Amino acid sequence: MFNEFVITSETTLTLYSSSKISIEQQKICWSFERLAKSLDNVLNVVVGMNTICVYTNDVNYKELCKLKLHLDSLYKETKPIELDGKLIEIPVDYGGELGFDLLNLAKLKKLSIKEVVDIHTKPIYTVYFIGFLPGFAYLGGLDNILNTPRLSIPRTKIPAGSVGIGGAQTGIYPLEAPGGWNIIGNTSVKLFDINKEQPSLLKAGDRLKFVVNSIKESL
Repeated sequence: MFNEFVITSETTLTLYSSSKISIEQQKICWSFERLAKSLDNVLNVVVGMNTICVYTNDVNYKELCKLKLHLDSLYKETKPIELDGKLIEIPVDYGGELGFDLLNLAKLKKLSIKEVVDIHTKPIYTVYFIGFLPGFAYLGGLDNILNTPRLSIPRTKIPAGSVGIGGAQTGIYPLEAPGGWNIIGNTSVKLFDINKEQPSLLKAGDRLKFVVNSIKESL
């Protein structure tokens, strides 16, 4: 059921919000995460896009049902918060061999390559959460003009640093990985470094601005 927690295993409860994806809704999820982490029997809280998963310690079914009611009540009372995120600029080389979908995306949208790049670099994006890959930031704020479905057949290998568009999202592949997003450019900025105290460059609440390093209008 939407907007209520569902018992999804012997030790987890999950909420799927019916609210429209927005920064205000995400701020409620961030706020709830902080509140719920201090509750008895809660080991961890993981926030996704309009979803929240609560991991518990070893509780019995009766205790899990009692916790569910408490979480439902807490969620309804939760107010949004602001996170103290940093602003990071990411230089991007658009198009060319490492932005292999940019030309097709521009044709699909009936825009020039420069217009696509201008639209993509205009907003300041907000990191909603980290998921899919270590250091992969789901970014809110993509102009709806660039909303483009994922590829029907994902590629088996996307280079690290690839900047892509998948549906209403834009993001950066921190590592080489399979993927179905439309790749429009590449950045040399390292998004994830296991040797650093904070391996992920980005975290929820950070803001990101893409800036043009170069534009190639052909492959």
